[in-house]
Amino acid sequence: MQLGFYFDQTRCTACFACVVACKDWHSVPPGPASWRRVTSIEKGNYPNLFVAHLSEGCHHCANPACTAACPADAITKREADGIVVVDQEACLGRDGCGLCLDACPWDCPQFGPEVNAKMQKCDFCVDRLAEGKAPICAASCPMRALEAGPLAELRARYPVSDAAEGFVHDATTNPSILFKAKHDAAGLPISRVDHTPTSPATERIA
Repeated sequence: MQLGFYFDQTRCTACFACVVACKDWHSVPPGPASWRRVTSIEKGNYPNLFVAHLSEGCHHCANPACTAACPADAITKREADGIVVVDQEACLGRDGCGLCLDACPWDCPQFGPEVNAKMQKCDFCVDRLAEGKAPICAASCPMRALEAGPLAELRARYPVSDAAEGFVHDATTNPSILFKAKHDAAGLPISRVDHTPTSPATERIA
């Protein structure tokens, strides 16, 4: 089974409730680290304007690039549910490594401001999951734009796509996120934007 997220882009208003709830639940202090992020996409010219928002955390990919890049085996993918978790004690730290951040197409690995900060990121709220609860980002969304669960069930429940405004798809990693995309005023479908790999992360010199 692979757990993942469903994001209804037509509902999101960029209220940042998911971001705030995530930081609060996981005691992530103010600063550069944010396990969930919201970006806004603006297009067009007056009076034909288009605005959409995109909420993203870790995508718990089927083939996560971060796990392959980590030289300390600090990042693993759980067999039972596909959640990608981090062992901060094993992590070499941003200053000593940082290869996970280089490898991730979405910059999901996060680091605090401290010297040689250890990697942190969305863990699908494994503590809440153990109690049968939804991840805090989904539970806190007032517009019900986020839902989490087995990908097979989400696909069966909703008409879904792997494309959304502002999202860059990566076929190699196969992110565990599905979308209902927001279309522009003309109703045109969103074209899938694919990630273009840069130089291999292993070539990075610290």
